Amino acid sequence: MFKKIFIPIIAIAILFSCSQEETPKQLTSLETFELINTEVKSFSEAYMNLQNATSTIGHRLTGTENGAKAEQLAFDLFTKYGLQNVRFFDFEARSWLRGDVKLEVDGNDLACVSLAHSPVMIDTTAEIIDLGDGLQQDFDSLKDQIVGKIVLMNIGKESGREDVDNLHRSEKSLLAIDNGAAGIIFKNQVTGEILLTGTASVTGDLIPIPAVCVSFETGEKLRESLKTKPDAQAHIQMTNKSEIIKARNVIAEHIGTELPNEYIVVGGHLDSWDLATGAIDNGIGSFSIIDIARTFAKLKLNTKRSIRFVMFMGEEEGLLGSRAYVKHLKETNKLVEVKYMVNLDMTGNTKGFNAFGREEMVSWMDSIGKLIAQADTFFANENTNSAGLHSDHQPFMMEGIPVTWPNSNMNKGVYGCYHSSCDHFDLVKESDMINNVRFTGMFLYELANAPQLPQHLPSEEVRAFLEKHNLKEKLILGKDWRW
Repeated sequence: MFKKIFIPIIAIAILFSCSQEETPKQLTSLETFELINTEVKSFSEAYMNLQNATSTIGHRLTGTENGAKAEQLAFDLFTKYGLQNVRFFDFEARSWLRGDVKLEVDGNDLACVSLAHSPVMIDTTAEIIDLGDGLQQDFDSLKDQIVGKIVLMNIGKESGREDVDNLHRSEKSLLAIDNGAAGIIFKNQVTGEILLTGTASVTGDLIPIPAVCVSFETGEKLRESLKTKPDAQAHIQMTNKSEIIKARNVIAEHIGTELPNEYIVVGGHLDSWDLATGAIDNGIGSFSIIDIARTFAKLKLNTKRSIRFVMFMGEEEGLLGSRAYVKHLKETNKLVEVKYMVNLDMTGNTKGFNAFGREEMVSWMDSIGKLIAQADTFFANENTNSAGLHSDHQPFMMEGIPVTWPNSNMNKGVYGCYHSSCDHFDLVKESDMINNVRFTGMFLYELANAPQLPQHLPSEEVRAFLEKHNLKEKLILGKDWRW
């Protein structure tokens, strides 16, 4: 266990004073950081709770019995830790569940997994065409040869081209569909015979063609074989299930003292894919959030603004829970109360924070990071400022709400198990979760107490923001560009 026996004298004094009073009074930020540091390093339950979830529940796929168990566990933990207004946020969405899948190339069976939102039932045989990275340029160069073919593409960007960004697998799938492909074979980019899943749909609706993923090694062999037999044919056969399901985000609150109707939303997705137990994606993020909530409640920290902790379901199948929640806030005129969104998705061993394109927050984050480093010199204060898509921050960002994300510093091999059959609890280091909870908790405390926060961007400024950060093309492909 990651415990620190030596407790700084200042922390002992503060802890003693807190035990004598209902709430700590007039503490400096540094003193509060000492409190958080001592509490988390000595008593964090994040690692233990994640271990329990992965061993007793398993995967946490939305719309399944396991998903419902995970929702209840989060609710019970928030309640146990004394958070306020603990509740479920119910929503309905179309869910996808995998069934059987078979991939043959010239009569040889290849190990694969289906990508989510592939058809409920399909049996396709067609010639294979190699599209490399599967970027727009790759489709353009072979445009006349794609119709009726099964396209082979990399999940990652392996060509070394630095002039273009990689596309999400769902965006590559859309390009394949729009160009008349009959099916898709993705090659994973991680070695070790690892299979990867994820959605192949930009909208969360079923796509009309089958999409599967093979391992890096299988993909390499297939690509090599196409050099000597370019007319090789693939046969993809699959059955899946798609239905309207009920799911629940889990919400808990820490009420502010001065501006209780202004909220910092701290969210992360509780759901995971069903190939493994989702320990890294996103158990490490979601159970860190629950422990941050435990820490704030245990220490009775005073914050000017309220903090709303949200466990989102359905992220993996198209940001279902966060989209439903933002839609509800917008329809009830409550979105204006959300002043900032902090997203934890596969975050561990926090080393800094990403301002996500909000230039006005960069110097503030640097200064807060310096203060955090005073509380514990292990914090690197390595901050960034780049915006991206495809996690639960996106619906908030699209409404002009400023968002941020802790920068991770976990072992490189951990990230290779994203969405994969190897995403199990043995990947998790307790120290990574400890550092996640304490440093993000300190940052969150300052965010909730900041004298001023950036305003929501109006629609046209959101558009300019997204164009500036080269997100327009991806949002158009994803059917999320509203301008």
